[in-house]
Amino acid sequence: MKNIVVQKFGGTSVASSEKIKNVAQVILKEKSKGNSVVVIVSAMGHTTDQLLKLADEVNTSPSPRELDMLLSTGECVSASLLAMALQAEGYKAVSMNAMQAQIITEKAYNCARIIDIKTDNILKHINNDEIVIITGFQGITSDNEITTLGRGGSDTSAVAVAAALNAQRCDIYTDVEGVYTTDPRIVPNATRLDEISYDEMLELARVGANVMHPRSVETAKQYNIPLRVRSSFKTDNLGTLILGVEDMEIRRTVTGVAADLSQLRIVVCDVPDVPGNAGRLFDRLAKDDISVDMIIQSYARKHTNTNDIAFTIDKKDLTKVQSIIEEIKQELGCSNILVDDNIAKISIVGAGMIDHPGIAAMMFKTLAANDINIKMISTSEIKISCLVDEKYAKDAVKELHSAFNLGCDEIAEVKGTLPE
Repeated sequence: MKNIVVQKFGGTSVASSEKIKNVAQVILKEKSKGNSVVVIVSAMGHTTDQLLKLADEVNTSPSPRELDMLLSTGECVSASLLAMALQAEGYKAVSMNAMQAQIITEKAYNCARIIDIKTDNILKHINNDEIVIITGFQGITSDNEITTLGRGGSDTSAVAVAAALNAQRCDIYTDVEGVYTTDPRIVPNATRLDEISYDEMLELARVGANVMHPRSVETAKQYNIPLRVRSSFKTDNLGTLILGVEDMEIRRTVTGVAADLSQLRIVVCDVPDVPGNAGRLFDRLAKDDISVDMIIQSYARKHTNTNDIAFTIDKKDLTKVQSIIEEIKQELGCSNILVDDNIAKISIVGAGMIDHPGIAAMMFKTLAANDINIKMISTSEIKISCLVDEKYAKDAVKELHSAFNLGCDEIAEVKGTLPE
């Protein structure tokens, strides 16, 4: 059997009929190498946003099931059109939705996770020398209900399909040329990375570098699927290869710098310093599916035997979190709840940090030299994150990028669709 290569094309890559024809040529270039090609597509351009707007116009609180029914149609359009474009070039191609491809998910509308892919139908078409185009972002439950996978769902679909088919690699095509040391719109001489480890990409994705979604990187790491992030418009550029750290030669202590402006800080004040209070608070948040990132508990005040518990959450969860804390405020015995929504999480990431002392000191000294105060700090083996005032986010990224010598001599060319 031929090697299988999975290619994923995002919404900007299939945003028009001309771009779909361009994508067809990219697919045929891979096909000409003797490989079997399976393609995952997103909806065209801003189709998903337009569908959400239509839903809001008829019902401001649509049921999650009907919303998934609606949103799943976007990928069907681009998959069918792409199959037609390939057929017009004289090649056999077939489009498949999640039911036909048997992408099985849990029953969780709007944010389902893939639990199995039954590949028999896909392989039947591959063995017939057909190019298979599969709708991304969607799946079906065991009782044939349509679900969607949430943000970054098409990337996750592509990696999961690649793993199920034991593909040689998975290429993620987008309108940027790969993974950069930071956002090139903030630092014009940001360096495009030739390769990066799964762990580094996962950390960067979690702290604001939205080129890849964390779930897709996690899946690639779990099944050891090499990923390549590359441009749909500059196909001679091989982009960035994401692979296991054991397959890399570590050349840098710090690989990238990222800023995340989507979080806010909650401070629960004057919590009695007794066993179990922190557990009660975070257990209650977990039961409502609230993800907490950075956490700091202050040293207990001797005269009151209380402390403050500060943590960061996604801004979209603020209303729910405030309601939860108000509910258990009496149980905790706290005095007040403070919200700071003018913050940014600035992070440096690098597999080479493990064996190099002084990286944290360099980060803190660089921020201090630019009068940027640090509010919270969290670390892992390959990441250091600092919470700073939002107004200093861009300056912090620029100065840290320079301090760790991550720039190159060329100005990065970016088409402007990297997330703000």
